[in-house]
Amino acid sequence: MHKSKVVIGFLGTQLDSGKGAGRWEKWRPTVSLMQREDVVIDRLELLYTPPHQALALLVQADIATASPETVVNLVPLAMADPWDFGEVYATLFDWVQSYRFDTEREAYWTHITTGTHVAQICLFLLVESRRIPGVLVQTSPPKRQQLGDPGSYALIDLDLSRYDVIAQRFGAEQRDAVQFLKSGIATRNARFNALIDEVEHVAVRSRAPILFTGPTGAGKSHLARRMFELKKARHQVAGEFVEVNCATLRGDGAASTLFGHKKGAFTGAAADRAGLLRAAHKGVLFLDEIGELGPDEQAMLLKAVEEKRFYPMGSDREVESDFQLVAGTNRDLRAEVAQGRFREDLFARINLWSYVLPGLAERPEDIEPNVDHLLARAGTELGRSVRFSNEARAAYARYAQSPEALWSGNFRDLAASVTRLATLADSGRIALALVEAEIARLRWLWQPARDVQDGLAASPGAVGRGDLAALLGADAVEALDLFDQLQLAAVLQVCRNARTLSDAGRQLFQASRAQRTVVNDADRLRKYLARFGLDWERAHSSA
Repeated sequence: MHKSKVVIGFLGTQLDSGKGAGRWEKWRPTVSLMQREDVVIDRLELLYTPPHQALALLVQADIATASPETVVNLVPLAMADPWDFGEVYATLFDWVQSYRFDTEREAYWTHITTGTHVAQICLFLLVESRRIPGVLVQTSPPKRQQLGDPGSYALIDLDLSRYDVIAQRFGAEQRDAVQFLKSGIATRNARFNALIDEVEHVAVRSRAPILFTGPTGAGKSHLARRMFELKKARHQVAGEFVEVNCATLRGDGAASTLFGHKKGAFTGAAADRAGLLRAAHKGVLFLDEIGELGPDEQAMLLKAVEEKRFYPMGSDREVESDFQLVAGTNRDLRAEVAQGRFREDLFARINLWSYVLPGLAERPEDIEPNVDHLLARAGTELGRSVRFSNEARAAYARYAQSPEALWSGNFRDLAASVTRLATLADSGRIALALVEAEIARLRWLWQPARDVQDGLAASPGAVGRGDLAALLGADAVEALDLFDQLQLAAVLQVCRNARTLSDAGRQLFQASRAQRTVVNDADRLRKYLARFGLDWERAHSSA
């Protein structure tokens, strides 16, 4: 079906002007567009301001001469200042809202060569937002002025979905932003990658508070700083990144550090202090361990987040600070609210965007790419290339991804481990012996936590998993049921503290020995230890 062509454009008070016969020798954008032999314009909606009605009537008459098939509708738009963006956009928006577009029968071209620059921008925005359906048309004068030469024109379709190159560029920009948030690490954990994808969207689109929950060392502070740097690169923040660990704030110092104080507000306040909230003006404030804040600081923070105003300590005048809050915590703030330790209204305010960062042990598939990243960084700091041998890399990866590796300190533990390996590597080569020594160090580091987790070492001096591993070997311990591990640990603890094999046997079999006709506690204990390849000497000296 053939559609009628309709042009919408502003009268050019300079470019479209001209009197006398000489005006036909001049390139006039609005008239010239109607003079083209290759394009038939069925209707022109010519927008103009009332002071220029005479010129509008002249242009209408000239178009009737040059293109009698074109219907010209003169549309007066009253505006006091055609350079005032708000007024021009509102006037055009109201006209567009009342105009009856018929996209089934008509194709619309919006002419943006004439009119003030403000009017051109407003028309562009109305087409881009699809308030005016159709395309933009941009006209240009001929290279050499000749009578009857209408110049050239170009159509611009702002439907970006039709532009694969632009769509690909937007997609690439988003992928680059996600990689930036991940520090360029090719993480493989689906849950973590989905989380970062959403954080990227929120970081570049929202200034609302964001809450990161996760164990110590999971990367809350690092991610908050990368978010800030991403926003800074896109000119979305003008201020600084200000970070404070709320667990370090106590007493009057907490409120003073955050909100500032006036001289003499409390003992020791010898001068005015601005406070960190004001230092974060136009930037990002990262409050790590926000759950450690006291009730007074929580109330003051709520007001500052909601109203961007607050009172410094000892001051009767409010100050302002327009910051974006990013909060971090290793606590479950829902439980803290339920137990009355955290304000429900503050939690509701900072919980609009809430993300739980998984610990490293929950992301075993991400350990290897993070090791590569940390190894490259360590090599840069050491000034030499560092690499694993194949067998060393396989051994380290096998242990690091096993349930035995707790990574209780998360990335801090991993960074420290890689730093040790890189520093001790001879000629920059991490060999198997070095990895085995590092694994032993990590086992020693996590032994208390592992023992508590498994129910071992419940009291001082008790035998733990590390002791069992030293006696039997790690693989042998892993092959035992937890029941057998607990029982053997208890037996060894008695053996450690007993003077002789018989003494240990009497303590262990005190109840059942009374039911036996032949009492040989030492033999019973010896046979029990032998099941695990142990004898009395090794059991007694295991301390």
